[in-house]
Amino acid sequence: MSKQLTKAEEQIMQVLWDLQETSVKEVVDKLPDPKPAYNTVSTIIRILETKEFVGHKQEGRGYLYYPIIDKETYSNQSLHKLMNGYFDGSFKSMVSFFVKENNMDVAELESILKEVNKK
Repeated sequence: MSKQLTKAEEQIMQVLWDLQETSVKEVVDKLPDPKPAYNTVSTIIRILETKEFVGHKQEGRGYLYYPIIDKETYSNQSLHKLMNGYFDGSFKSMVSFFVKENNMDVAELESILKEVNKK
């Protein structure tokens, strides 16, 4: 999977990852104000289906939508793209950049490294 999401698509996916199975109306309800139009959200969900991020099943007269790609898989792919695109594929360079830019203390860095080592 090497497809990237637009900002709007990613916002919809965040709701789908959170709800797991939902209608277009429920997605609209979960989005922040000002709420986009129902038709806009419906169109984005159809695009996400075309990109094979979302599937659907019939529910009464409508459809329920669900994520096909899990959030962790997408996050992992996005992180690798960021690392390869901006840090020459170096995890060390990327972490170093974020430590410097976010003024992390030793405890925060240690916590991150423990998480990485768990995986």
